[in-house]
Amino acid sequence: MNPQVVETLKQSRYKVLTNRQDLEEIYRLRYRCYRAEGSIVENEQGIMTDAFDETANCVHVAVEMDGKILAAMRLHLLSKLSLTSPTLEVFPEILDYLKQGQTVLDPTRFVIDPSARKMRVPLHFLALRIPFLAAMFYDIDLALAPVRAEHTAFYRRYLGYELAMQPRSYPGLKKPIQLLTAKVREQRDAVLARTPVFGPMDEYSQSDIAFPALLGVYEASKEGRSKAA
Repeated sequence: MNPQVVETLKQSRYKVLTNRQDLEEIYRLRYRCYRAEGSIVENEQGIMTDAFDETANCVHVAVEMDGKILAAMRLHLLSKLSLTSPTLEVFPEILDYLKQGQTVLDPTRFVIDPSARKMRVPLHFLALRIPFLAAMFYDIDLALAPVRAEHTAFYRRYLGYELAMQPRSYPGLKKPIQLLTAKVREQRDAVLARTPVFGPMDEYSQSDIAFPALLGVYEASKEGRSKAA
């Protein structure tokens, strides 16, 4: 494993955000990040949020260093109990998987503080642990990656994603987004063999993520439950 990534992991901790103050902090972080890339228009509030931030199947997770949130990601868990997510709105073809009884993880609003990028802190590896660990915790069938074209190579190389759909306009963003997908159970072992830091790191207790159970909101597919039994 990359020593710099491991060292950064030792200095970081993960936090599932639920209170208004923490959520506003990541909404402001999002705004700074997306404005720095010219992906959104300016607004007076200096925040970036939408109705999907409030849905019952949404989980917000942040990476903290020295008490400051430096990275964050929003997760939507899709199953027969909840069919709401931002990427499903743009790529409704995903509904076909859900109709087959599969579960889907939709990670969006992946942001890293521009100051950390300038210092070359490898937070992208730590942030991408969030959806990978979530896919394991919730026993997901299919993981999505709605990303810009220039980010495709990383997802394919490190996480085993494949291009599923060509770029489309994404609400609130100036730049089009294409869809990558990964069959989680098929890819998991190969990903961990290449980059074990994406998986559980029991030797570093602060690297765990206390994902909520989402009872009554999310349910693993029959295939997932049978494999876990």
